[in-house]
Amino acid sequence: MRLIAIVRFRSVTEESLVRVCRELVDAGLPGVEVTLTTPFALNAIEALGGRVGAGSVRTVEDARRAQEAGAAFLVTPVVRPEVLQAARVPVVCGALTPTEIDAAWVAGAAYVKVFPSPGPSYVRDVLAPLPEVPLVPTGGVRLESIVDYAAAGAAGVGVGSALVTEDLTELRKRAKAFRREAESAWH
Repeated sequence: MRLIAIVRFRSVTEESLVRVCRELVDAGLPGVEVTLTTPFALNAIEALGGRVGAGSVRTVEDARRAQEAGAAFLVTPVVRPEVLQAARVPVVCGALTPTEIDAAWVAGAAYVKVFPSPGPSYVRDVLAPLPEVPLVPTGGVRLESIVDYAAAGAAGVGVGSALVTEDLTELRKRAKAFRREAESAWH
């Protein structure tokens, strides 16, 4: 999970959402997260048959519905132990403070999403006392910051608007650049 593409649209057709997700998967991105706040999210997850995860999972009901649709993994914006307990797939659990990060890890998160990420130096500082926790910063991650996050010790990054667009030509170009940068940064 060196690179998670975060698919979040306020308004989108089901067909367009499935096309965007399929393009990201076909581009070889290791993680594609479709946020449940996006219209038709569960339909897209189901259409892609276990090849994408569900994001913005906040309740046990969200976790149940996403898993029934075939989500390969779940992403939460906050620490909710009951969601981690309900999960039958890996969870990338959102947290910010060292206390929240540790709580997410202890509760069984596969990765801890540092959200919103204050930057690479914060990741480095948190990993000093918590070196075993695989951190995945999200929020404001750009192509040019990937190498800095990798150098700081992040396990990967989550990227939304800097990567994901409905323009398929631009999406292919961005996906290729982000995948290449992530592969190089964690090589």
